[in-house]
Amino acid sequence: MAGDGSPEQGHAAAPGPTLERLLSVMGAGALELCVAPGGLGGTVEGVTVLDPLDPGLPRGQVLLAVGVDPRSAAAVDVMRDAAGSGAVAVVFGQGGTGRAPEALRAAAEGAGTALLFRTAWFGWTELVGALRAGLVLSGVPADPAVAAVTLGDLNGLADAVAVLVGGAVTIEDVESRVLAYSSTQDDVDEVRRLTILGRRVPEWRVAAMREAGFFRALWGTGDVLHRPAHGENPERLVVAVRAGGEILGSIWVAAAGRSLAPHASEALRSAARVAAAHLVHHRSHRTHARLVEDAARALLDGRGSAEMLGERAGIPTHGHCAVLAVRPGAGAFEGGGESGKLRGLLAVRCGTFGLTSVVLPVDRGALVLLGALHRNRQRAVEQVAQLGNALVRQVADASGPGARIGLGTVAGTLADLPASRRSADLALRALLSPGEHRAVAFASEVAETVALNQIMDALTGLVLAPETPVARLVAHDAGHGGGTMVQTLRAYLDHFGHVPATAKALGVHPNSLRHRIGRLTEVSGLDLRSPEGRLLAQLQLRLLEHDGREA
Repeated sequence: MAGDGSPEQGHAAAPGPTLERLLSVMGAGALELCVAPGGLGGTVEGVTVLDPLDPGLPRGQVLLAVGVDPRSAAAVDVMRDAAGSGAVAVVFGQGGTGRAPEALRAAAEGAGTALLFRTAWFGWTELVGALRAGLVLSGVPADPAVAAVTLGDLNGLADAVAVLVGGAVTIEDVESRVLAYSSTQDDVDEVRRLTILGRRVPEWRVAAMREAGFFRALWGTGDVLHRPAHGENPERLVVAVRAGGEILGSIWVAAAGRSLAPHASEALRSAARVAAAHLVHHRSHRTHARLVEDAARALLDGRGSAEMLGERAGIPTHGHCAVLAVRPGAGAFEGGGESGKLRGLLAVRCGTFGLTSVVLPVDRGALVLLGALHRNRQRAVEQVAQLGNALVRQVADASGPGARIGLGTVAGTLADLPASRRSADLALRALLSPGEHRAVAFASEVAETVALNQIMDALTGLVLAPETPVARLVAHDAGHGGGTMVQTLRAYLDHFGHVPATAKALGVHPNSLRHRIGRLTEVSGLDLRSPEGRLLAQLQLRLLEHDGREA
């Protein structure tokens, strides 16, 4: 077995973190604890990747059993051998079922060694880097105000650092995206304002710093870099946040209306060491959010587990739930960043109603999964309707007119959510149909349009006789450079043969319309007195709209 990361030089004499501390830093998104028969108080001295050709294993290791099927007999042997060498824990991949085999669990309990599983959403390489970072985060001295910030509270950390250094703080990832920023009443420069509003450093600024070699210098040094004031840009300090040899992000400080504190560089240097734990935790938390989203998407697509979604999202598997299909107004929320705004708006609004939700971005909109609705079915239906009406107003205010929300049927269990999603999609499609003015509805409330759409879907691709009356009109219009005949027939049938109403809709005189109708029947051969003829004509006209082939 080969070690891949003991504590960095300079910290070798310091005791490693406990397994409990390491897992708290990692967060819920990377590792799942199956069983810890000896507790979580064991000291972790390093991380080791399994190497069958090197049976030696230092004590106090977290052993990563890469490539070992947890269902196999070899996994049981690995667990027993690791326990005999004094390993603190053994980590396996998820395997095929996502559940711990009983033989492996029994071996862990018998050996007294913690058994963990790597989540499917966290790669082995990423896990090694995160574990190595966690190993060097314990026992690092820091200002009490910074050290007291709750793990993962990046905004709280930014505020604490701002107080120490006397400036405005932003915490960024390695792609110059803003993870958090301090609240300040002081004047801020234009670059900071644009960075916070856009949630990332402006591209032109990033390009200029990259061309000047600034990032190369930042990632290559462990010290604080100073950028003197220039023009309207105030004095700035920046330091890279790293741990275990991995770069996690950076902390920026800008003077805001006054000089930075005399000890600002030292305070920032200390804060960067503490920030490493926060950024590792943040990364794992985001991975957990992706895990919840993937579990929800898999369930709705009919390939996932209701139990997995319930466990990840904290939603009871048995209880009323539903899906909402949301479509913002045309031209709004386009692109990845705008999709995030829609997602945030929906999640916040669901929270204000006290509802447990998972929001999934989809093409041109989002799906909202609602769980833990009222135990009374009628009350649950009312909850869904009230939320839908509130959401559509919020989305319309943010995206402009045209927002629509299809309400899915209320299901009794999470396993029934795919059916709720299908009904929500049917309702949304009906609401988007021409002539529909409602913004929110269940499929039962727009049943006629839903049924007509289903008929059109069934007829799409059906080859009809080539010489039907509508086919003759389409050919005539194509040969005369317009769509007058088809347009006239559509309006006439839509107005039930009422000449004055049809003439008004077309903007022509009734006598002109009567002449046009006579010409229409002559060209097409359509008997307007025949119910069957009118039905066939209506269906073909709808198919022309459905296929986007209107004359």
